[in-house]
Amino acid sequence: MHRSIVLGLGGVFLAQVFSGSLVQAEGLTGDPSAGRKAAGMCRTCHGLDGYAKIPIAPHIGGEPAPYLVHQLTAFRDGTRDHEMMSVVARSLTDQNIADLAAWYSSHTVVADLPPGKAAENAPEDCVACHGADGLSQLEDAPNLAGETVMYIDTQLKAFRTGKRSHEIMSEIAADLTNDDIRSLAEWYAGVKLKIEMTK
Repeated sequence: MHRSIVLGLGGVFLAQVFSGSLVQAEGLTGDPSAGRKAAGMCRTCHGLDGYAKIPIAPHIGGEPAPYLVHQLTAFRDGTRDHEMMSVVARSLTDQNIADLAAWYSSHTVVADLPPGKAAENAPEDCVACHGADGLSQLEDAPNLAGETVMYIDTQLKAFRTGKRSHEIMSEIAADLTNDDIRSLAEWYAGVKLKIEMTK
C-alpha cells in the first residue's frame, strides 16, 4: 500500500480518536454568536471571516471545529508554541475555545483549482488528509487552500525540524527536500479560496 494511503488511513483513525476524546473530556457545545464576539481578538491577523490578513497567519474560516479546538488548546497549554498565538490563547477558557471554533467552523469555504491544474496531479502525500483542492478530508486536519507559500513552507519546515510535532506530518515532512516543500506550498497557494461568513 502506498505510504500516503497508509498515512491517510492513520490520520482518519487519529482524528476519530482525538475528536471523540474532545467531546467526552470537555462536554462543551460552542456558541457561534459568543465566538463571533470573542473573534474580535483574532480579526487583526485572521479576519472576522477567517480570511487571513497577513501572510504568516493561516485562513481559519471554515476549518473543522476539532482542528481549531486542538490548535487553540495546544497554544494555551504550551504544547504548541508561537510568539503571538501563545500569548493570545493563554487566557482562553475551554468555553472560549469551543465558541471560537464554533464561529469560525460555521463559515462555508469553496476552493477552486486554477486553470491548467488537474486534481490527479495534486501532491500525492497530501490529498488523503488535505484534498486535491486543499479542503480538509479529516476533522483534525487543516484546510490548505489559498494559504500563502510562506505559511505552508514555514509549517512544513517546522514539522521537518521538530519545532512542530504531529504523528503523521512529522513523518511526511522528514523526507521532504526544500524543493519538495516549495512545490507543495505552491500547489495549495495556487488554489482560489472563498470564505462565506455566517451571518
